[in-house]
Amino acid sequence: MNSNRNRTSILILIFCVLAFITSTEAAPSDAPELPAICAALKGDIDRAPIFHVYAVGVQIYRWDGASWMLTGPDAKLYAEESYDGLVGKHYAGPTWESVSGSKVVARKVAECTPDTSAVAWLLLERTSSTGPGIFGKVAYIQRVNTTGGLKPTIAGSTVGEEQRVPYTAEYYFYKGSAE
Repeated sequence: MNSNRNRTSILILIFCVLAFITSTEAAPSDAPELPAICAALKGDIDRAPIFHVYAVGVQIYRWDGASWMLTGPDAKLYAEESYDGLVGKHYAGPTWESVSGSKVVARKVAECTPDTSAVAWLLLERTSSTGPGIFGKVAYIQRVNTTGGLKPTIAGSTVGEEQRVPYTAEYYFYKGSAE
């Protein structure tokens, strides 16, 4: 009789733990708040982010004789909102690289512009990744809460001229459903 009660108690405990784990993965409570106009940035993401960083750097633009073309970002990635705890860098590709050497390269899937004075918020999907670190398992990336970074509004003076425009953003990284 006691062994049946113990088995029942263990099964109930296992069920509760599994239910908690499943609900934690299915409810991305650590995910950023998205305004209604940015619903497309949700994509197929139905789980909590595995990593979140704060970026500070520049968006680099090059004058082609007719307009400013984005060549890519140059930013440092930090663990803290106060830009403490360097964890990596972000550069053209777009590529995110951790201090441990793992990298993820992605392509844009969707964008929205909740603030016209800043670069767009983005949903990106991995095209490749390397290394065993935090970025090795990333499938999706969201760029949100951006400031600055817009292309210059005044024409360049020579072809090839470069402008580096300060920006900040938050990046949220997500695993794929099969990982």
